Amino acid sequence: MDVAHTTLAERIARALAGLDHSANGDGVERSASASVDETWPGYLDQADAILRTIREPSAQMAATGDPRIWATMVEAAIAERETI
Repeated sequence: MDVAHTTLAERIARALAGLDHSANGDGVERSASASVDETWPGYLDQADAILRTIREPSAQMAATGDPRIWATMVEAAIAERETI
């Protein structure tokens, strides 16, 4: 299993920045990597809101695994976000 080298909050913020800048999303840039690198910190509040929203698993998610583990992992991601 692969393990990320960046926080979940950063990865979410980068994805949101990519959506705003990239022509593959809502933006116009054919290659948005430089813009994403520059602007992703501005998306951390949105990433935090997403993390706080997903900490409670849906019924279907809970049926496939231990919802306490999910909640604990998302809480860890929220705590990581606070270190950025």
